Amino acid sequence: MTHPARYWHAIDDGRIQCDLCPRECRLRDGQRGFCFVRQRVGDQLVLTTYGRSSGFCLDPIEKKPLNHFFPGTSVLSFGTAGCNLGCKFCQNHEISTAAQMEALADSASPEDLASAARAWRSHSIAFTYNDPVIFAEYAIDVARACRQAGIKTVAVTAGYLQGEARRDFFAHMDAANIDLKGFRDDFYRKLTGARLATVLDTLTYLRTETDVWFEITTLLIPGHNDDPDELREQCDWIVRELGPDTPIHFSAFHPDHRMQDVPHTPPATLTRAREIALEAGLRYAYTGNVHDRAGDTTSCAGCGSELIVRDWYNILTYRLTPDGTCPDCGTVLPGRFGTRAGTFGARRIPIRVS
Repeated sequence: MTHPARYWHAIDDGRIQCDLCPRECRLRDGQRGFCFVRQRVGDQLVLTTYGRSSGFCLDPIEKKPLNHFFPGTSVLSFGTAGCNLGCKFCQNHEISTAAQMEALADSASPEDLASAARAWRSHSIAFTYNDPVIFAEYAIDVARACRQAGIKTVAVTAGYLQGEARRDFFAHMDAANIDLKGFRDDFYRKLTGARLATVLDTLTYLRTETDVWFEITTLLIPGHNDDPDELREQCDWIVRELGPDTPIHFSAFHPDHRMQDVPHTPPATLTRAREIALEAGLRYAYTGNVHDRAGDTTSCAGCGSELIVRDWYNILTYRLTPDGTCPDCGTVLPGRFGTRAGTFGARRIPIRVS
């Protein structure tokens, strides 16, 4: 299942350097990069997980989470294995860690996936569970097949990529949710093994150089990235650099992976984070992984009317005109919307693709 990889070059000492992300792994024959799935074989770099998956599932689009991208519709979700971050708090570590390669029991070509999405009447396909940038070649080929079939594509990613790879990857995506894991570089270095600056560069790139619809998620970990001053700085930066219409989701942490000793995020922390975001000028702030109707509701930035009311992943109320505006005051709701909400609800349906 190996496939020729892009984004690499030979260096003078005989090694090959991967240029996909800032790690710039330098490999001798047979060696794998930090992500484990990009490997040097002979004189080239290959992707070892092309066409392979840990499984396929139909999810509500709100689970990605995306609240301003065709609400209520279903998304065919899948991931592979490996990751180019080493998050100690990873909540999908069973498939994102390199040792789980044997879990890749399912396979599908890009055309198979596009056909499956149409057969299941799924509005979009999401690259998720592990970070899709490490299988960029596969994700891009799937996205090409999806566009021919009229299917949207969604990337759920930490945004840790650079240069040509970043341009190519997002050129084929319709929407993205970017994990902004914190707003301190020492948090990134100690708990993810990455650097904050690259993620901020990706967010700025998406806003200024693409038409990709994107939303941001921050998983709030008690005692690590939930300080109100840090959250205020983060929200101020988003307003200033990305604009007040950028939706942000604050999600609750649960003990996992190498951070079993850290407690669950209190709901009050999420509520306060949402308040800080709104006070900073962000117009659309949400809470996640908790039952919070106010934190799930999308309101008009013009008149305050409730436009989309959610109960977990169920759409209770959908009050948008066909052109995506508030019926009460005419204010445009930023995002991508259909003439009506989908009706997929809170289901999760494992499926076979091929």
